Amino acid sequence: MITINLFEEVDLKNCTFIEGFPGAGLVGPMAISYIIDKLQMKYIGYLESEDFPPLVSVHKNTPMPPIRVYCSEKQKIVTIFAEFAVTMDLVSKMSEAVFEFIKENKISAMYSIGGIPAREDDTSPFFIASTESASKDAIKSGLKPIEEGVATGIGALLLVKAVMAKIDDVDIMIPVQQSIIDPMYAEAAVQSLNKLLDLNIDVTELDKEAKTVEAKIKEQLSKHKESHEDYKKAVDSTGPSMYA
Repeated sequence: MITINLFEEVDLKNCTFIEGFPGAGLVGPMAISYIIDKLQMKYIGYLESEDFPPLVSVHKNTPMPPIRVYCSEKQKIVTIFAEFAVTMDLVSKMSEAVFEFIKENKISAMYSIGGIPAREDDTSPFFIASTESASKDAIKSGLKPIEEGVATGIGALLLVKAVMAKIDDVDIMIPVQQSIIDPMYAEAAVQSLNKLLDLNIDVTELDKEAKTVEAKIKEQLSKHKESHEDYKKAVDSTGPSMYA
């Protein structure tokens, strides 16, 4: 069982939810970390499960859970930042916990960030949306729709749940070279959210900060690997992916 525990009393009704669990290119964690920093989002909670690896993150001499919830009441945004790859056996449970959290708090819209294998002609972000209105907004923002393909991971399962619940959800997919981790991938994701949500987040410092996040995530993933034999399966399979 996965629980989401909040230690701050915040009104999340009509907030926008953004997730970016570790996957191809580490696009999600790099983008989410940068957004948290630039919007000065408040740490309000964490995710907990006996099935999580025995990890504790340390930031500024403070031990913290490796999957945390942040919120900006000013911007009406709530997000989850994860510092380890969720194994395939937990993907379904994670999506269930996150979606219940979204429904219980009456969150109005959802966005997922991930990487997809890039082809030579892939330069712009792709998307899949749960509703026609969300699809129109994504196209206006310069994202390319995926008309045929397959999506996997937490974002994909959230997308299916959003379709059934008629909640706006956009799965933003950044073309990446899977063997390369490049801050440019995160920049493309943040720029997409800027257009979709009118965030106006300055990305000029993303390169430096994304590299710092990359190093931290790699360290956490390395520790995760030591404690989970199925680590490689999680990294290869977790997060949005597509073929068309």
